[in-house]
Amino acid sequence: MVTLYRPGDGPWYRLPTGWKTALLLVVVLAVCLLPPTWWAAGVMAAVCVACYAVPGIGLRELGRQAWAARWIVVVTLAGQLIFLDPEHAVANAARVTTAITLAGLLTLTTPATELLDTVERAMQPLARLGLDPQRAALTLSVTLSTLPVLARLARDVREAQLARGGGRSLRHFAMPYLVMVLKHADELGDALAVRGVR
Repeated sequence: MVTLYRPGDGPWYRLPTGWKTALLLVVVLAVCLLPPTWWAAGVMAAVCVACYAVPGIGLRELGRQAWAARWIVVVTLAGQLIFLDPEHAVANAARVTTAITLAGLLTLTTPATELLDTVERAMQPLARLGLDPQRAALTLSVTLSTLPVLARLARDVREAQLARGGGRSLRHFAMPYLVMVLKHADELGDALAVRGVR
């Protein structure tokens, strides 16, 4: 989701990154404080629709975000149903869906560089406690740039399996994918070390 930035125009695009981040964070925290009821789940759905209905985004994009997160939501809902009644389980799954879709709205309308700058500025007060804001921002930057690479590696492994006539077994997918991820991590570590990052 963090690589989904799409240039555009509209209120979400014109809102300063710091204010936009704070606003969406407050909205996510507010919906998390709602009681786990059917009406709360409806309120969360309405919040998502209202946020994406703003000019420049559109409800079609909300559908894309929700579809991309479908497995996370399904697993969350299934896990909740084991321990909770359906009303609580649906409300908790709605919280997860709301958090994901609003995070997607933030990254959809904000370049990654602006998000990183905002994070670094927000963490400046923590420098007094010994935390290096620039190093934290670099860590986040590396994480964000790695996510699409991991997605590409997963696609490559899957396509290689299909080309060899293999099935879609998770067991056969996991080992080659893990090897490729570790290789990428090793190469990334070497590249950072060459640049003096420890």
